[in-house]
Amino acid sequence: MSEPSGPSRHGFAVEVVWTGNTGAGTSSYRSYERTHEVRSAGKEAIAASADPAFLGDSDRYNPEELLVASLSQCHMLWFLHLAADHGVVVIGYHDRARGTLAENSDGSGQFREVVLNPEVTVEDIASVDVAEALHRRAHELCYIAKSVNFPVLLEPSTRVAN
Repeated sequence: MSEPSGPSRHGFAVEVVWTGNTGAGTSSYRSYERTHEVRSAGKEAIAASADPAFLGDSDRYNPEELLVASLSQCHMLWFLHLAADHGVVVIGYHDRARGTLAENSDGSGQFREVVLNPEVTVEDIASVDVAEALHRRAHELCYIAKSVNFPVLLEPSTRVAN
């Protein structure tokens, strides 16, 4: 992943296949399961559903979790790329990302914010300030964060390996 140098386009194709027909189809709101699979060529399917608040299966990922995960992954991948480019040796990265969704009276809703909490472990104390600055740049470059219409906030922490 290098920084963009000019216009280019990349396509991303997935299949979403509903697996929740219990025999009655969608004859009523409660007659079907929200289970489905997210598939992409050559990869394992992701077992997904709605959030349990919306009659989904709590043992499966839901779209809201996957959106938060996408933001976290994008930030991490840009951060690691920038760290490598700037000589910062990262030996650990863990993010406890969380998102807040507000439901409207008509049943629709939208994310209000996502907060990324990357905990980064670097090899050298001299790298701490650079690592902290790289989070801001990674956020500016993240394709997913640039594509959403709600705030993506950063609360990073950096520590030095023992």
